[in-house]
Amino acid sequence: MFANYLIGLREGLEASLVVCILVAYLVKTDNRKALTPIWIGVGIAVTVSLAFGAGLQFGTQELTFEAQELIGGSLSIVAVGLVTWMVFWMRRTARHLKAELQGKLDAALTMGTGALVATAFLAVGREGIETSLFVWRSVDAADDGWKPLAGCLLGLLTAVVMGWLFYRGALKINLAKFFTWTGGMLVVVAAGVLAYGVHDLQEARFLGGLQNKAFDISSTIDPSSWYGTLLKGIFNFQPDPTVLQVTVWALYLIPTLLIFLAPVGFRTSVRAKGQKATDEQAESAGHSGSDSDSAGRDGERVRDGARGAGDRPVGDQG
Repeated sequence: MFANYLIGLREGLEASLVVCILVAYLVKTDNRKALTPIWIGVGIAVTVSLAFGAGLQFGTQELTFEAQELIGGSLSIVAVGLVTWMVFWMRRTARHLKAELQGKLDAALTMGTGALVATAFLAVGREGIETSLFVWRSVDAADDGWKPLAGCLLGLLTAVVMGWLFYRGALKINLAKFFTWTGGMLVVVAAGVLAYGVHDLQEARFLGGLQNKAFDISSTIDPSSWYGTLLKGIFNFQPDPTVLQVTVWALYLIPTLLIFLAPVGFRTSVRAKGQKATDEQAESAGHSGSDSDSAGRDGERVRDGARGAGDRPVGDQG
């Protein structure tokens, strides 16, 4: 339930902040007439997201077990890819999100109502689709689907309240830190979803190794206990994972988390230092080559002078 609350909170707050920035900018620039298309776009995005989630939930019930597992596993991988892209994108753009949105809104204002609707729809719809896909995966994996759904709804409600407070100026949020911490937690959650998706693909016989268990601690951690349920709800923990599940989990989690938690300018600074070292080496080589050429030219002048002196008569050397 906590994992889905986190998903609802983060995705909902991102959408709420986007809407707040759009609305505040239109009000500030005295373009209140453009608010209606913005709210229409938001309404369409919410409707499409709900329809997408309902289609996932009810559209797969009549399929065979293998087909359900194949679709579930494939969509789990898609969900992990979307969430991973989202957390990295938001960490990179959180500092200048406001300026970016205002630039897009200025362009939409010159193009008309349809562009305003599309701007709001795309800004909110992306988060809605990602949330529906991720929460559906959790609901499908849970024994009682209402808990993940309730957690997500609570997260969305909290996000709406925080967005309203943010708009009213009653709440100050350090967006960079907020999205860094929640993004790191979502990477951990996504690793569990990825491992569970691999297990679905193994059950669908798309991948092998279903009987090759990495370990089995079912006797130590009861999946039906409160702590077993908590671990499964937050990390998609499984007491008897396969070797392939553990391998994929580790290969995703460790490098992704290290890269995500690295300083924002780390890779840029490393590349800059490497380029600087290369330039210094090239410059040094150029100087060395110039010195060698100068020495060579000086030597040639000395030799030519010696030959010239030798060619002149002795009497002319005075």
